[in-house]
Amino acid sequence: MKANPKFIISGGGTGGHIYPALAIANEIKAQYPAAEILFVGAKDKMEMQKVPAAGYPIIGLWISGIQRKLTLQNAMFPLKFISSLWKSRTIIKKFKPDVVIGTGGFASGAVVKTAASMGIPTIVQEQNSYPGITNKMLAKKAKAICVAYDGLERFFPKDKIVKTGNPVRLDLLELSDKKAEAQHYFNLDTAKKTLVVLGGSLGARRINQLIEKQLPFFKQKEVQIIWQCGSYYYEEYKKYNSEENVQVVAFIERMDLVFAAADIIISRAGASSVSELAIVGKPVIFIPSPNVAEDHQTKNAQSISNKNGALLIREKELETQFEQQFSDLLSNEQMRNELSKNIKALALPNATKEIVKEIFKWVK
Repeated sequence: MKANPKFIISGGGTGGHIYPALAIANEIKAQYPAAEILFVGAKDKMEMQKVPAAGYPIIGLWISGIQRKLTLQNAMFPLKFISSLWKSRTIIKKFKPDVVIGTGGFASGAVVKTAASMGIPTIVQEQNSYPGITNKMLAKKAKAICVAYDGLERFFPKDKIVKTGNPVRLDLLELSDKKAEAQHYFNLDTAKKTLVVLGGSLGARRINQLIEKQLPFFKQKEVQIIWQCGSYYYEEYKKYNSEENVQVVAFIERMDLVFAAADIIISRAGASSVSELAIVGKPVIFIPSPNVAEDHQTKNAQSISNKNGALLIREKELETQFEQQFSDLLSNEQMRNELSKNIKALALPNATKEIVKEIFKWVK
């Protein structure tokens, strides 16, 4: 392979598309420090802050998703998409990438589609068990589609599918020796069980409402809580920091330590979260968001719960099922150990390396 290969990576809109893209970039640089990497994202989306913070340049496109209801934004979509295709062509001509990688989101649709039409090898990384519209559209022209779940030949050409798993943070691969550090970092009571609540980078209203309502229940059970409520909701819920054994945060910087501290985790079921939780191997209650395309979070969670690797409670079932299921899990050590063992068996810890290996195959 050439000494200084060039790569464009495009994906964004949510942490579920951005963090895999950054993990891929970091692995490329680890193997080839001289490699040049340019990100392309959507203007005004979170990648425009997260990517530069990680040390990579990024260019923003004027693009956004289609809303479910009739809006001015939808009416503008054709114009935005054509503008993004034109700008993508300009970026690609100037940067001259060897390979273009898409991790999902509408910006990646424009960039990867344009690169394929220009004869540049493209790789698609699909995080979910049910693909989004962008990656379905791009799959026909891609050289390879890196996936994390079985059964995706229903959506993609079978001969292009490479099962790699989803990229995860490297600091999650070994947590067993971090528990004492984690308990000190979060000032936890070592005699009590620790519940970690994760609603995703922006937060999850229904999970936050559940935790707020159940605070007396958790107190009765002598459970201490690290509650990541998300940046949208922090002002609303930070008042509970005054309560004993409750820590409310907008965002968690040290995910390795929060996972090391956890005895039980409540989480959404975005693809990246599911992949990370499999590697972490702690007992999980998934509460998938019902408001995402094709209900893919429920499908992600089912892929684990169907193999007895986690509990799954739908939002509409929380009122009737949550307290009983949580109580059973808290009191039953054998059940917790079984879930931990089964979810860990589904982990693919070498995912990032496998994806980068596939990318390097197409560098001439």
